[in-house]
Amino acid sequence: MKTRVRGILVTPDNGVLTIKRVRPATAPYWVLPGGGVENGDASLEAALLREVREELGGEAHIHSLIHVVDGAEERQLFFLATIESWDLAERTGPEFTDPSRGEYHVQEVPLTAAGIASIDLKPEQVAELLAEHESGVFDLVDLRPEWLASAR
Repeated sequence: MKTRVRGILVTPDNGVLTIKRVRPATAPYWVLPGGGVENGDASLEAALLREVREELGGEAHIHSLIHVVDGAEERQLFFLATIESWDLAERTGPEFTDPSRGEYHVQEVPLTAAGIASIDLKPEQVAELLAEHESGVFDLVDLRPEWLASAR
């Protein structure tokens, strides 16, 4: 099973950084920054920090693991983090050099129910979680101790 990490990156303006995906013959949709865990990653958190550097040219500060989505072929772990700044000129991910993968537009969306509802954020479970806990997202339980114990 492939493991992916995603960052719910809260900005100083109380927004969330998203990536608008534009692909031929597909309606635009939004995802959270992140990607696959690689063999050289020291931990899940290290994988997310690498992905944030590659996709945003930024440094995140991880707070907690707040959601896990298990699919038939992959598991996605959603980490809550803060990010102070990012520089799109510093992006280095392979997705930016392959036109066949479509377009990746970074967009800051207000961390409010209305802000989240204004985009088609995937997966829907995470969009619902953010909209429901817009003002208390940092109060959500950190699942890392429970998840790591069950993953052994």
